[in-house]
Amino acid sequence: MMRLPILLSVALLLAACGGAEEQAANSETAARAERAARLAYEGEILAWRDERLARLTRPDGWLSLVGLHWIPLGQTYVGSARDNGTRLALGPAQLGMLSLARDRSISLTIPKGVEVTLDGVPAVGRVALSSDAEGPPTVVGFNKGDASFVVIKRGDRFGVRVRSALARTRTAFPGLDYFDIDPAFRITARFQAHPPGSTIEIVNMLGMVEKMANPGSLSFEKDGKSFTLQAVDEGDGQLFLVIADRTSGHTTYAASRFLYAAPAGKDGTTVIDFNKAYNPPCAFTAYSTCPMPPPENRLDLAVAAGEKKPRPFSE
Repeated sequence: MMRLPILLSVALLLAACGGAEEQAANSETAARAERAARLAYEGEILAWRDERLARLTRPDGWLSLVGLHWIPLGQTYVGSARDNGTRLALGPAQLGMLSLARDRSISLTIPKGVEVTLDGVPAVGRVALSSDAEGPPTVVGFNKGDASFVVIKRGDRFGVRVRSALARTRTAFPGLDYFDIDPAFRITARFQAHPPGSTIEIVNMLGMVEKMANPGSLSFEKDGKSFTLQAVDEGDGQLFLVIADRTSGHTTYAASRFLYAAPAGKDGTTVIDFNKAYNPPCAFTAYSTCPMPPPENRLDLAVAAGEKKPRPFSE
């Protein structure tokens, strides 16, 4: 009779060992899945950083800007010669005559013998130009394709924005710095839609006030506190966020940082990934007109994620 309790004890011990082994196996499987998810997420952010750098440094990217000239009403000669009303830093001495009519239409009259392209196609004579307020602006190319300008509209003013693929800001760009990737700054936010047609006043770096489409706000929680950001729609349906936070002017660019969120899903939520926050063009060039954060988007939160302040150029 003594053998039965012993057999039961052995069986219970074996069962306990089997349960412990199964629990350990489950824990290891969960740990592997967590590591795989972390590596996949880090790979996503690293790929995004590579794309960000490629966009920034392309020949017609933001680093190629070399000039911004506001266009007067009427006519102005454009070129690199001193006697031009709008003198460019590079290009032919006389590129042409730029006209801004009272109806806000814009044209360029190109002299014979001057090599100019419009959106990559050779052009001569009088041609109409579209500004960025009408969609993709007309690209006026010169210097064998190494340089170009487009017309931009800010408020009620029009300007010529000039690019050069050989700009030092591009050819000697020192690169980008980032915070360590932190999944805790990938946050689910709830979207609160605004009435159709809602706008928000945004001040740009030049002090101009522009009304921009404001489809709604995004609310989220971080470190036990609630925050709300106003979103802007630039026309592509994405939720564009211009932010400042407790790192601004310290470890990050003082004026602002940008990031995008996808439109909210059927459950009314989307993801704000601050690991994809990046510096605006005005962090690298004086020839951009970046929007500043609205008061609602100045967060009482240290967003130690995403892009850091720009590296200085070496002399």
